[in-house]
Amino acid sequence: MGFHVSKACALVALAISAAAYAQVYPSKPIRMIVAYPPGGGTDIVGRMVAQKLSEALGQSVVVENRGGASGNIGTEIAARAAPDGYTVLMGNVAPNAINVSLFRNLPFDPVADFSPISLVASTPNILVVHPATPARTVREVVALARAKPGTLNFASAGVGSSSHLAGELFRVLAGADIVHVPYKGAGPAMVDILSAQVQLYFATMPAAMPHVKSGKLVPIAVTSSRRSRAMPELPTIAESGVAGYEASTWYGLLAPAHTPGATVARLNEGILKILGDAALREKLADQGFEPVGDSPEEFAAYIKSEIAKWGKVIRDARIQAE
Repeated sequence: MGFHVSKACALVALAISAAAYAQVYPSKPIRMIVAYPPGGGTDIVGRMVAQKLSEALGQSVVVENRGGASGNIGTEIAARAAPDGYTVLMGNVAPNAINVSLFRNLPFDPVADFSPISLVASTPNILVVHPATPARTVREVVALARAKPGTLNFASAGVGSSSHLAGELFRVLAGADIVHVPYKGAGPAMVDILSAQVQLYFATMPAAMPHVKSGKLVPIAVTSSRRSRAMPELPTIAESGVAGYEASTWYGLLAPAHTPGATVARLNEGILKILGDAALREKLADQGFEPVGDSPEEFAAYIKSEIAKWGKVIRDARIQAE
């Protein structure tokens, strides 16, 4: 009998310590991995969220940029981290939904290796051109591409990035012979379009907005199905004559698989709280982000639907990772 009592006591103690752990989480700083170099959309939204989440959780959330391999390096680091809630990933449509159809040997499984927390924000990409490029509308871009096939280059943040697939979708649906030039992240791609090394870029809106406002880049159209609240005067690519065109970039918070449910719930609660903050919503909107916020279950279902959608685009356009 004594044995059973002591066993029961041990189980109770274990349950109490687990409950205590859930209450004290987080008890130390949290590392937020951004799988891209500084300056791109994932980095911008990651830093905004990290700052507000630090306040909501009472512990600092520190952004760590681990760029390279189309987001795969940083995403794998996050997938392999201890599932204790002290490493999270600011995920992105590319490594978390696109790359599984693009790379033969992806070093992580975008579904099995992660515990989704919440979709944070989405943004249309925006087709921008260098002012030296003689096109100011989608129709003019298509006409130029057809008149001089293979001479218009479009930059991307890397093979399989949202900026790459947005360009491939445009090439296929518009019948425009444009050439893909991949970079190691949005920052380097932006540098080269600003210096006219490339002519087109389907940039994320947050990365493009400052350069559009300063007149260094010319905005042509947005890639989403609806016009953006950040730039309502800008038409969509679909309404500009490329029927059926739609591509958006999204960002969401994920933890390694097997992170305790209570920890995921605490992080989800923190994200929903900060996304309800009017000041943060306004700041996100000013940069071209549409704040979202949902449940871990809804985010998990959305990731699966995006994997299916982009898998079809990749097969239809016959895209392969280099």
